[in-house]
Amino acid sequence: MKKQIENRTDVEFLVHQFYTKIRADKEIGFYFNTMIKDWDAHLEKLTDFWETNLFAVQKYKGNPLSAHNEVDARFEGKITSNEFGIWLNYWFQTLDEHFEGENVEILKRRARKMGTFLFVSMFEHRKKVDKDAPAE
Repeated sequence: MKKQIENRTDVEFLVHQFYTKIRADKEIGFYFNTMIKDWDAHLEKLTDFWETNLFAVQKYKGNPLSAHNEVDARFEGKITSNEFGIWLNYWFQTLDEHFEGENVEILKRRARKMGTFLFVSMFEHRKKVDKDAPAE
């Protein structure tokens, strides 16, 4: 039975269900499994992020732009909109499987915007790194 997303416990459940799918995915799982060494801490941080995002509590401390630019650099700029699309599809799928209501739609909109923002930031960061790289 689906329910509303009402509190941190719901957000934590969502994040855990979502990342179970991400980690198992053949196309994008390796990005996460390579970079993330402490999954418990990472899931806690992402729960803080989405709880802060949805309920306007001040729990998340971090810089998602910097973190994603670092991941992209580690994989030599190979992350494309395809990977973001897979990520977003899993997010929508997980929300729709377990929850209903206004907060589901809010989280879908915010994830879509965030994914676009992060990808554009990574693209801009690549151009800056290329421009600053010494000529061979």
